[in-house]
Amino acid sequence: MAAKAAGRFEGSAVDLADGYIHFSTAAQAGETAARHFRGQSDLVVLEVEADDLGGAIRWEPSRGGALFPHLYGALETRHVRAVTEAPLDEHGVPRVEGLA
Repeated sequence: MAAKAAGRFEGSAVDLADGYIHFSTAAQAGETAARHFRGQSDLVVLEVEADDLGGAIRWEPSRGGALFPHLYGALETRHVRAVTEAPLDEHGVPRVEGLA
């Protein structure tokens, strides 16, 4: 993974276009996976503690007015607490339930 070698993740194409890295809480991750990542079989879930990111993380309204964490800046890999594979379920949705 290029981010691991570089020590940081700058964001996906969508993140770069929006100006921040999109995050979801553990409770939000299942719906995010179903809406945005269906059929993508090579995904992993990164566990990050929002408090470790300081002022670079902002909680902003998104889907249905729910607050989602957005990281304004690169994600330093030292903040990643765990990396877990997200295999596809029978509907092609990455399995993220029960993580962190």
